[in-house]
Amino acid sequence: MVRRIRPAPSPHGRSPTRTCVGCRQRAAATELLRVVAVERGDSRVTVPDPARRRPGRGAWLHPDPACFVLAERRRAFGRALRVPGVPDAGAVREYLTQLGPARSEVPEGLGNPPGPTDEK
Repeated sequence: MVRRIRPAPSPHGRSPTRTCVGCRQRAAATELLRVVAVERGDSRVTVPDPARRRPGRGAWLHPDPACFVLAERRRAFGRALRVPGVPDAGAVREYLTQLGPARSEVPEGLGNPPGPTDEK
């Protein structure tokens, strides 16, 4: 008889774990927003996929404007979605704006390290 080793249970339950392209923190897929690239004319744009049903490769993002800003600054959408160049993320920005008021804090440990002028 062959004994199979079961993987350790996920800390988030049975939900798959994904990595946010903005803050690079791992979270349950149910906590993240899926973003996909679609063709619009001659270019590609990123659009939110809250139902997680659109075809194609997806990128995962916390539904937080701070993570969106980090992802844009790092140009993470193009790399995660494997599309050339930097796709337009206006539709994702608009979706996050409609979700609620913008949170200005950056996830812990992701801001700039304190400099000589920041310390007291």
